[in-house]
Amino acid sequence: MTERTRLLPTEAPQERAVLVGVDIKRRRKRSPFTMEESLAELARLAETAGLEVVGTLTQRLDRPHPATLIGKGKLEELKALVEATGANVVIFDEELSPRQQRELEELLGDDVKVLDRTALILDIFAQRAQTKEGVLQVELAQYTYRLPRLTRAWTHLARQAGGAAGRGGIGGVGLRGPGETQLEVDRREIKKRIAQLRRELEEVRAHRERYRKRRREAEVPVVSLVGYTNAGKSTLLNALTRSNVYADDKLFATLDPTTRRITLPGGQEILVTDTVGFIQKLPTQLVAAFRATLEEILDADVLIHVVDITHSAFLSQVDTVEQVLEELGAGDIPMVIALNKIDLLSEEELRERLRYFPEGVPISAIKGWGLEALLSRVEEALQERLIPVQVHIPYDKADLVALFHRTGIVEDEQYTGKGTWLVGRVPPHVAAHLRPYQVREGE
Repeated sequence: MTERTRLLPTEAPQERAVLVGVDIKRRRKRSPFTMEESLAELARLAETAGLEVVGTLTQRLDRPHPATLIGKGKLEELKALVEATGANVVIFDEELSPRQQRELEELLGDDVKVLDRTALILDIFAQRAQTKEGVLQVELAQYTYRLPRLTRAWTHLARQAGGAAGRGGIGGVGLRGPGETQLEVDRREIKKRIAQLRRELEEVRAHRERYRKRRREAEVPVVSLVGYTNAGKSTLLNALTRSNVYADDKLFATLDPTTRRITLPGGQEILVTDTVGFIQKLPTQLVAAFRATLEEILDADVLIHVVDITHSAFLSQVDTVEQVLEELGAGDIPMVIALNKIDLLSEEELRERLRYFPEGVPISAIKGWGLEALLSRVEEALQERLIPVQVHIPYDKADLVALFHRTGIVEDEQYTGKGTWLVGRVPPHVAAHLRPYQVREGE
């Protein structure tokens, strides 16, 4: 093939990123992660977003610089590293204030995008969202984040992104999502769009609540899978239900909740729901936008906390998940800990890590190991929630007898001239239905 006829690549070149980690003294005690662990996770996030990481820079500070987060000397190092590596994206592991972002963009030049962890996570969510609800949630989170950052720099980048999109590109990391040209409209128009998105999401939330109400009326227990991103929740759901929910070795591989029905070893049917994975420094915009999705967790009877027991920072990840659950108001829901990916550990490594979770259930979702033991533990957790009742139900209320059998444990059943006498244990909400027919011991 001659030089004249050689075909040229049509795909945009991969963006090159430099990562910046900052260890701020007053925040050190609040985070279970070290700066190095957090920066390694940021690198995974960047790769998930399609970036090539070409360099890293770190600094320990007593307090952040108000204008640029990092100090003047370190800023000069950053400029030199960007030039040496040919990077066109700089990502800070800490959230940048609008002022800091503007200052850094001016200092690093128009050809370099400056993002923070929040913008990067929002970008990944924009790539992953599939359902209408997910798209609305991400769009709201992105607009909420970008509104105070609407500057000439953002508008300039938006035009670049719009041009790339027009040529079939995606506009680059940090600029995906709710139509890049929207960044050129004034604040009033963006605020109107935010208000509209919130109204639409309230409708979604109301629809979800109606669905949950019907589910509660069906009296089928709900078990929610929770855990750090990439812990293997979707793989576990597939293994338990023999379904094919999308699962991949990527951060935030799935965003939208998925519910499947399974039967426990004792014969009881339950609903298992996969939820969005957690991560340290989860953007507040996402927590607010995904409120309707996260409420699925609050409706659960039992949580299965899926832990990637092979991860070097598994204890920090567990702390983060428990902290988020506490903030959501789900800290009191009974929990079973599933220690996943044991197929990747030696026996000695597994023994050493199991000592941190004496009540944990070791499993391998991908190999199908330990799933029966896990379901038995879930069954025990559901039974521990049951309360003892003794009822005499009239024959014309046969539906309540069926409800008792379906949701509880029958220890004794006799038929009298007026109805069915039952002794056993049922969930609290079922006990409320049976209260009018409750009898005392000896009656």
